[in-house]
Parts: sequence; C-alpha cells; structure tokens
Amino acid sequence: MITEKEILSALKNIIDPDFNRDIVSLGFVQNVKIADGNVSFDIAVTTVACPVKDEFQSKAENLIKNLPGVKNVAITMTTLPRKATAALQNPNSTLKNVKSIIAVSSCKGGVGKSTIAAYLALELARRGFKVGLVDTDIHGPSVPALFDLNNVEIYVSEKKQFIPIEQHNLKIMSFGFLLGESPAVMRGPMVTQYVQQILHATQWGELDYLFIDMPPGTGDVQLTITQNVALSGAVIVTTRQTLSLVDVARGILMFEKVNVPILGIIENMSYFICNNCDKKHYIFGGSEEQSLKDRFGLDILAEVPLLPQFTAKIHESIANEFIMTAVDNTMRSLGKSSILQKQLPEIHFDATHTFLKWPDGEEAKVSNHDLRLSCRCAICVNEISGEVLLKEENIKADIAPTATMPLGNYAIGINWNDGHTSGIYPYQTIRKLSTKK
Repeated sequence: MITEKEILSALKNIIDPDFNRDIVSLGFVQNVKIADGNVSFDIAVTTVACPVKDEFQSKAENLIKNLPGVKNVAITMTTLPRKATAALQNPNSTLKNVKSIIAVSSCKGGVGKSTIAAYLALELARRGFKVGLVDTDIHGPSVPALFDLNNVEIYVSEKKQFIPIEQHNLKIMSFGFLLGESPAVMRGPMVTQYVQQILHATQWGELDYLFIDMPPGTGDVQLTITQNVALSGAVIVTTRQTLSLVDVARGILMFEKVNVPILGIIENMSYFICNNCDKKHYIFGGSEEQSLKDRFGLDILAEVPLLPQFTAKIHESIANEFIMTAVDNTMRSLGKSSILQKQLPEIHFDATHTFLKWPDGEEAKVSNHDLRLSCRCAICVNEISGEVLLKEENIKADIAPTATMPLGNYAIGINWNDGHTSGIYPYQTIRKLSTKK
C-alpha cells in the first residue's frame, strides 16, 4: 500500500528553479490524502500566475501515477496565503479582495511607464486572470489616451463606489475619466485625497492582480500610495538615459524606505533593430554586454526594444514576446519576494573602510576610497560613452560614509562626506572589491 512518505519522497524530485529547493521542503505540497490507491494533494505555488505552475502539476502527476499501488492522482493547484496587513484588513477599502497589488513606477516621466503598466496588465488578463489597472497620475493621466477612452462616463454604485471601465477583460480606472480634458489644478492635500479615493473607493471586486500606474516623482502622492496600500511589490521602468537613471536611484531608495519589495527593472526603449541588419542599436548608450543589473544589483525583468506597437492606442490585446517575458519574470520575482526573507548585512564604517557582515557569517571589508570610486551612477559615469567622470585624483583623501542603508538582498545605499548621495552599490560589486577579514 502506498504511503505518504513515498509520495513526498517522489515529489522531492521537483525542484523550484527560483529557490533551487524541492517543493516538499518549501512547503508547497499540502493535504496529502490516500484512499484505496487514490491519491490527492495540493500544490500551493507562490502566486496565482506562477509561470511554472503547469510544469509542477505535470511532473507531479507523472511521478505519482508511476508509483506502485497508485490508481488515480488528483492534484489541486492553489496559492500560498498572503501575509495579513493592516491595510488589507480595512473593511472600508475595496482593495481587500485583491490578491496582489503591484506598483509600476519610473520616478521620471517620458520613459513609457504607463504603456508598460498597461501591457503587463493586459497580458495577465489575456491569460485568463482577473486583473485591474489604476492610473494614479492626477496631473497627467495617460491611461484614457492609451486605451482611446476619452470622454467616457463613470458611474457610481449604490455603495458610492466608482464602477471601473472594462476592456479586454481588464478593469480600468483613471482620474482622467473623471476630469475629462480639463487640467487638474489642485494642491497637495487635495491630490492625496483624490488618490486615496480612486484606489479605495473603486468597485474592484475580486482581482488576482491590480497594477498601479504610479505618477512620476517621489513626493507626497507616491508616499501616500506606498503607506496606504499593501503593495506586494514594485516594478521600475526606465531607459538608459542619464536623467532616467538618476531618478531610478531615487525610486529605489523611496521603496526601500517604506519596505516595498522591488521586483526588478524593465528597461524600456532599450534598443532598436533596423530593417537591414539584426544588430541591436542602443540609442541611450551601453551595449548588450552591459546591464542595469551591474548598476543597481536588481534583476532585469525585460529589455523592451522600440516597437511600433507601443506607439499606437490599445484597441486589442495582442501577445508580445517582450511583455510575455516581463510578465513571467515579474511573477517569478513576486513569488520569490513572498518567501525569501531579507538577508540584510550589518554595516559599519570607520575613517578608512566599510564593513559588511551577513547573517550567514559572510563578511566583506572594502576601502572607502575603492568603494566611492566604484560608483556607477549617472553622475559618476557617462551613459553614452561609458567614460568614468569621477576621477581618482578628485576623491577626497578622507572620503568616508556619513550614513548607509541596506537595500534588500541586492545592494547598499551610501551618503558620502563629499555630498554624494545617489550611488547604489550592489553586493556583487562589494564582494569583488572586498578583502576578507
């Protein structure tokens, strides 16, 4: 007779590619039941749109049905429960039935953030998930124009909740629907009030994912959203342009300060391929060998080229290989962030060195001079040419941090005594510079 031990032993052969551990030790296998050779169990993945969900199910069926004594196998695919938060327990918020809320941010306008947010939401809706998209840019809403939804009428339910527009199986809400073509002339407190209303008083119903198209910047509105909504994570959209990358650093520091996991970076308008060759032309500088991961330590979810599709209004949901890649990687990163704990190092510094010690005992020691010289921010390195603008002879003899901040599992931020504050130093860079104590 088949036993639960034999079933679990077989299922240990399924390895999650993101955690490099088997699904049994990760706690994904639950509710194992055996009756007269009929085996049933649940596999709980990290997020409902997990890209390897079908693969797990197929492998598990094949492994178990080939065990001696097994007649039938029934597998239920579920998701691990979310962590409860005060914001989700708010009985007045219409967000309480939204499983995951993802902010799409750029901190700088003009990088295609709204277009990317729209296509990420559309791709998940195309796959059959319940998805919403909310445009929180009060002063420059883009979603109405993107979806060709100008001059639409928004209705209010009996519960005094906005009823979102539905297109392509996607629920859409924007302050632009309420404003029409009139400019939004209002001050900070009124803006934050409207943002909260459009988030918490829209009739979202049950959603698997809600994407928040964040306004550019790191001011009151952005902080209102991060502090009043239980964000599951944030995606940062950028180009390689110098001004964009300066703002990326600011955005990273903002999300880290309010404990929002950063899922990764989507590099938009990364390159173009002309009609006469297959070469990638990087219009904002860099090359295929250079990656923003080296700059910030964050995963690159996708490099999206210049495409005619992204210059037109959205009248239908069309599969796009770059967006599909971005969605798959975003979902995998979302799943990892829900399980992996931050492995923050202890950081201290003196007049000559900066020291890091991780919970697993790993230590790193880097001279302040070498660490400051390694800065790859847009102020210290020319984006187009790659020329190092920070010259070694210009570094203060007594250069030292004045403050440090660990940034998730990928980098640290440092304020230096020469006034430089925008540098982000990936752990992989620090390890290369380090001499072990």
